Amino acid sequence: MNKWMQIAYDEAIKGMNANEGGPFGAVIVKDNKILAKAHNRVLATNDPTTHAEMTAIKEASQVLGTYDLSGCTLYTTTEPCPMCLGAIFWARIETVYYGTTKLDAAKGGFDDARFYEMIKGGNNDVVLKQIDHEACAEIFEQWNAKEDKQIY
Repeated sequence: MNKWMQIAYDEAIKGMNANEGGPFGAVIVKDNKILAKAHNRVLATNDPTTHAEMTAIKEASQVLGTYDLSGCTLYTTTEPCPMCLGAIFWARIETVYYGTTKLDAAKGGFDDARFYEMIKGGNNDVVLKQIDHEACAEIFEQWNAKEDKQIY
């Protein structure tokens, strides 16, 4: 097994055996050094965003003192869900290695197919309605006029 994936695997086992969350682990590496390793902590924190990848991204960002994780590599035991994939994109992580697929995860009760259907414009069990467009769009006018802004 790849040495970095072994660490992600060990994290998944650790979290699973502690009943802290699902069987998922992740590690973020840069320049052949571990920046962060994590496991799913949804049950331990009662926070649905504490997937292994999300937690590792937060920790690596703290270690580096930046949201930009360019040059980092993420190893995760399972193909990232849409939430984690979004965070990976925003963090600018260029390479992700994963062990199992979303189909494998679905066999374990972690089926995120409905999210992919929603992204494609299909089945959606969340009501999304636009309101107060003009007022909220005005925030972007203020943003565009701001001289000290940083685009990320």
